[in-house]
Amino acid sequence: MLANYHTHTYRCNHARGEDREYVEHAILSGMKVLGFSDHCPWIYRNGYVSPTRMEPSELDGYFTSLGDLKREYASDIAIYIGFEAEYIPEQMADQDRLLADYPVDYMILGQHFTSPEPLSPYTGFGSDDEEAFRKYIDLTIEGLESGRYVYAAHPDLYNFTGSPEVWEAEYTRLCRYLKEKDIPVEINLLGVRDGRHYTSERFLRIAADQGNKAIIGCDAHFPEALSDQGPIEKCRALAEKFGLTLVEQLEGLGRK
Repeated sequence: MLANYHTHTYRCNHARGEDREYVEHAILSGMKVLGFSDHCPWIYRNGYVSPTRMEPSELDGYFTSLGDLKREYASDIAIYIGFEAEYIPEQMADQDRLLADYPVDYMILGQHFTSPEPLSPYTGFGSDDEEAFRKYIDLTIEGLESGRYVYAAHPDLYNFTGSPEVWEAEYTRLCRYLKEKDIPVEINLLGVRDGRHYTSERFLRIAADQGNKAIIGCDAHFPEALSDQGPIEKCRALAEKFGLTLVEQLEGLGRK
């Protein structure tokens, strides 16, 4: 891999390792670009504190640490500082205010919830609720249409267990949109490595039918995920199996 844009840090409470370790493992792997995209903090109006994302008070440390590493390793690797975040329309103005003074290079869309956390269940849980599934697809498309995100992480995260025809129709709708906008589908290394329901061959078959491109996202929650070549090659093999052209590097990152 020349680049990875899906990298977490210990601040999300379900990843481990120091920031420097991620950089060094990316360099060890031969990467030329490393994007950090930890789970974006939110300020919840009801005072809720998420157990699976950094808190707003950690933003200064996040940008200071990664900014220092960006300068220190500038001759070895390009580092970008961003976030993985949901698109929740009623929360976007609050998020913009929270991040206004930080040099955010990019964001990827990770639609783990369809309403403000914790008012909706995690979208990776099994569900046969067709209305909720369609809302997930609608929000993913609406979020990408906003121009806020460079691509959608694990686009088949929603674990719809209902009608196979509905599953096929809704994910075809999403892949068709991604094709129209020339946005790659993510082959999620974490899901592939751990045998999760995403990224599924069933979904990649739809992507192939629609003519989508693909990008590998390590979804790294520990430094070694960036240098373990076995899972990386498995993701490459999936792209080759379904004839998906891999996007090796994204252009135009950095605060506008």
